[in-house]
Amino acid sequence: MKVYMLSKRHIFIGTIFLIAFILGILCWMGLAKNTFTYKSHGEPIRNGDPASNKMAITCNVDWGNEVIPELLKILDEKNIKITFFVTGRWASNNPELLKEIYHRGHEIGNHGYGHKMHSKISREANIWEIKKTEEIIENIIGVKCKYFAPPAGDFNQTTLEVAGSLGYKTILWNIDTIDWREDSTADVIIKRVMNKSHRGAILLMHPKPETIKALPYIIEKISEKNIKIGTVSNLLH
Repeated sequence: MKVYMLSKRHIFIGTIFLIAFILGILCWMGLAKNTFTYKSHGEPIRNGDPASNKMAITCNVDWGNEVIPELLKILDEKNIKITFFVTGRWASNNPELLKEIYHRGHEIGNHGYGHKMHSKISREANIWEIKKTEEIIENIIGVKCKYFAPPAGDFNQTTLEVAGSLGYKTILWNIDTIDWREDSTADVIIKRVMNKSHRGAILLMHPKPETIKALPYIIEKISEKNIKIGTVSNLLH
């Protein structure tokens, strides 16, 4: 009888330990999932190391074909490579120009297909916008992009999770030329850019005529500070 009572007690204690073990595993899995989500999809990247002597220029492209050749000429003359974030619809309509940009050594990023506001569309639509653009770009230049720039910088947690699950880092900026506005003359753009700290910065621009006028001066003055201008990959690695 004594042995029987001892076995029951052992079974009871063993059951308690088993339950505790299972609960511990479930808690660990939850924490691990949350940690992964935070690391993979926590926040978009707005800049690199502010102590570095590097910065990146990004150019979002959904239009502007008329000035892109001049933009490429300037970048060639200055021996600078930047990151072009292109929409899928633009890439589909301008495959030769996309090839020209890529073959000149510039980095290509994903800007969604139809310039949608990604915080206002469904998860499925977020996936479609990014995947469709990925397929188009890959078919044209044979490269899968690493970075996604949401149009207008508009995103929510769903956008970040979708982009991360598809293998993308979401890129924003900390220097904005705001060159799409009517009042954005070359002088205004220059002031907006030069009034900011450039170390570790990500500068956003678009293929606009006034931006092209301002760009040589901006590159010259930033380079005089011994800051290397390059792509997003150059900045982050």
